Amino acid sequence: MTRLSHRRFLVPAIGAILLLVGYLTWSGLDQNLVYYLTPDEALDQRAQFPDGSRFRLGGLVVPGSVVDTGEGVEFEVTDGAATVSVVHTGTPPQLFREDIGVVAEGAWDGRLFRSDQLLVRHDEEYRAPEGDGPYRPPEAGPANDG
Repeated sequence: MTRLSHRRFLVPAIGAILLLVGYLTWSGLDQNLVYYLTPDEALDQRAQFPDGSRFRLGGLVVPGSVVDTGEGVEFEVTDGAATVSVVHTGTPPQLFREDIGVVAEGAWDGRLFRSDQLLVRHDEEYRAPEGDGPYRPPEAGPANDG
C-alpha cells in the first residue's frame, strides 16, 4: 500500500515540476526574443498598427539614405520588397551605418516610422582597421621587465 500511495503523489508532482520548468523556460525565452516586422509586412499590416501603436521594424539600412540630424538620424530601411522612412530620436548605436541590418522600435507617424530605440546587427568576423582580412592580435615581443 505504501508503494501505491507514493506513486499517487510522485506522478502528479513530476508532472507539476515539468509544467513549471516548461513555463519558466518559455516565459524567459519570450522576453528575450526580438520580434519585428519587415518593411513589406509593416506596410501590409498598416491598419493593425495605427499612429502611436508601438512595434519593431527590421531590415537593411538603404545606402545613401542616412542623414544626421541634430536630434538623431533619419534613414530608410528595406527588405528588398518595400522601403520605409525612419526618423530616429537619440544617438544611434556606435555600429550603425549604411547597408547593415537594424531593428527600430517605435510607431507610425503618418508615413514616417518614428523610432526611439535602435538595435544593430553585426557579424562575428572582426577585421583589422585596414579591412584586409581577419583580425589578428599583435604579436607579443620579448618581455621588457627593465
